[in-house]
Amino acid sequence: MAATKKGIKLQPLGERVVVERDESESKTAGGIVLPDTAKDKPARGKIVSIGNGRLLEDGSRSSLQVKVGDRVIFSSYAGETFKADDRELLLMREDDIFAVLEG
Repeated sequence: MAATKKGIKLQPLGERVVVERDESESKTAGGIVLPDTAKDKPARGKIVSIGNGRLLEDGSRSSLQVKVGDRVIFSSYAGETFKADDRELLLMREDDIFAVLEG
């Protein structure tokens, strides 16, 4: 469960996760400053909350492969964006995550 600055608790259901997207680069490699409208939204971020797993046919739950704090790469079209306490967060299925970044 993720707690935001004002104490709102976010508990995704099933195999869903909440991700805080990384900040966009504000300069190009050549040093050109990019306006907000020209910035690409990064397809990576940090997991801030996870659900309790997919419900299986026998009534048990499968555990998720990711955990809170993992840095992940995900589909750029994944999830639903929402705001909580002035933070932009994404709610997505674990299937939309491609990899966990290590190190």
